[in-house]
Amino acid sequence: MDKFVASMASLRVISGSIEIAAALYMLKLAQVDKALAVNSLLAFVGPTVLILTTTIGLIGIADKLSWGKIAWIFFGVSCLLIGILKK
Repeated sequence: MDKFVASMASLRVISGSIEIAAALYMLKLAQVDKALAVNSLLAFVGPTVLILTTTIGLIGIADKLSWGKIAWIFFGVSCLLIGILKK
């Protein structure tokens, strides 16, 4: 198995596990204000995992892409992050 694919998949499994653990913790808390605080912390996890998995993937295929294509990919990811994090 390709080490880049394994790394990307591992990050996604960890991210999914964090999401499930947070959902279970919200149920345990059983209070909207505390569940909202936990949910707010998850807003940090998603974009971080997106950036890390994209970076790992780009490193894995960097020798096959032109600098122009890499710039377009980073531009697209930046637009996603601005859309997600913009308040």
